Amino acid sequence: MRITDIMAEDGPTFSFEFFPPKTEADAEALFERAAELAALEPSFVSVTYGAGGSTRDRTRALVVRLNRELNLEAVPHLTCVGSSREELRSVISEFRDQGIDNILALRGDPPKGQSEFTPHPDGLTFANELVALIAEDDHFGIGVAGYPEGHMETASKLVDMDNLKRKVDAGAHCIITQLFFDNRDFYDFVERCRLVGITVPIIAGIMPVLSGKGIRRMAGMCGARLPAPLLKQVFRAGDDDVAVEQIGLHWATEQCRDLLDHGVQGIHFYTLNKSGATMEIYHRLGAGNSRELRRLSGE
Repeated sequence: MRITDIMAEDGPTFSFEFFPPKTEADAEALFERAAELAALEPSFVSVTYGAGGSTRDRTRALVVRLNRELNLEAVPHLTCVGSSREELRSVISEFRDQGIDNILALRGDPPKGQSEFTPHPDGLTFANELVALIAEDDHFGIGVAGYPEGHMETASKLVDMDNLKRKVDAGAHCIITQLFFDNRDFYDFVERCRLVGITVPIIAGIMPVLSGKGIRRMAGMCGARLPAPLLKQVFRAGDDDVAVEQIGLHWATEQCRDLLDHGVQGIHFYTLNKSGATMEIYHRLGAGNSRELRRLSGE
């Protein structure tokens, strides 16, 4: 089912993101976690390409398995990194043949060891070009990334918004945001999108803090701002990762509660290939699955 139909039917949507395993043992462990999360009845799940597009084969394999064995609507990430146009067309065709209905189109990060993105000689430079390539086949629903605090490589939020508008105009059907820790950044982002004529659904990306090291690493990778009240609590906990995890779960739960109260169109959980934190957030919100969470959000 295409993302447009999913959102029309589910609204708000609740979805989870996984990254591909590095080994067969990791693959089995991840599949077990995914099976646990399947009980929460997500609207869809997405699978990343990995840094620099290094795990593309595992992405394809995992997407097909999630789709076939767990009956989950699995959405693969697809990036411009290291691929020619014809190679990308071949991957897109393969996804269609495997029964995949949606793709998340991204430019992609530079491969490890490279500081700047360099396109393939016969490839694509920007995500909007990839969106247009996927849109040549009207089979797919297409998602793109949005950055509530602006993309790290773009100095101006105005320029960043222009770039996002190009992706939507090229054929994107929805936006999934980078993680953020202050809902005010998300609400401002949505308002700016609507001001420039972006009308597609916008799904909020949420990742609970699970450790002091983790929060610094993830914020450093994507440039997410860490609000002072959150930092204060994390610093007070020091090296007590159990305490930090509880702080992170509470913060993410309250973010979700506030987003739902404000009529968010969807929430996308960055799971880090774990099930416990996401399941705990559902529990703290008073829901055993997405149907119950959707009902509660409408009360």
